[in-house]
Amino acid sequence: METALTQSKAKMWTGGKSPFNVSYGKLMMWYFLMSDSFTFGAFLISYGSIRFSLNSWVDHNAVFNSFPGFEANLPLAFVSLMTFILIFSSVTMVLAVHEGHKMNQKGVEKWLFLTIIGGLGFLGCQAIEWTHLITHTHKVLVDGVIENWGTTVSHNPWGPKVLHNGEWIATPGPVAFGGYFFGITGFHGFHVTCGVIINIIMLIKTRMGDFQKRGHYEMIEKTGLYWHFVDLVWVFVFLCFYLI
Repeated sequence: METALTQSKAKMWTGGKSPFNVSYGKLMMWYFLMSDSFTFGAFLISYGSIRFSLNSWVDHNAVFNSFPGFEANLPLAFVSLMTFILIFSSVTMVLAVHEGHKMNQKGVEKWLFLTIIGGLGFLGCQAIEWTHLITHTHKVLVDGVIENWGTTVSHNPWGPKVLHNGEWIATPGPVAFGGYFFGITGFHGFHVTCGVIINIIMLIKTRMGDFQKRGHYEMIEKTGLYWHFVDLVWVFVFLCFYLI
């Protein structure tokens, strides 16, 4: 009986070793990503509650129909390119982690560099999209007077159209659209920026041979977890703002 109790106590976790089959660093990264997902979830749920509580909203095919260098009406084409770039950067991140498992420093450097290029490409596309929305003005009928509005946190030129002097003119749309769009996509863009900076640091440390000296590339794995999280969040942002 005493032997059974002794064996039972020996199997209990005494604090000397983690009960999870991951390192402390990976576990903390998962905790951080879980808490960050709650933040994004709260933002998107708040957006959805406002979006579906109003009788009218913006027409996504009209708002997001431009493509740099083309005058044609191309709904969602540019944001689809942004999404492809970000997903492609997630693939290169996977390959960087894979090369780390093989202790291939040159391979890690190559795929990390391409991941950074993908992140910068996405941020550049987002800057172009924001600039177009803010600076490209549209006629809006405000209290019987026609004004020219861009899309900002306080101005929404994508409201219902009315007939004014023989011309169909838009009226102000729900002001919440600009606040939520720039707020949530900006918050995501901030995460992408942080990810690019972290990846640059990891690339420098890789080139210096720090991880080769340690005998593992676990830091690349943890960075990869963060980068995949950023990509996954964009899928939900894309769904909420550009499709629904």
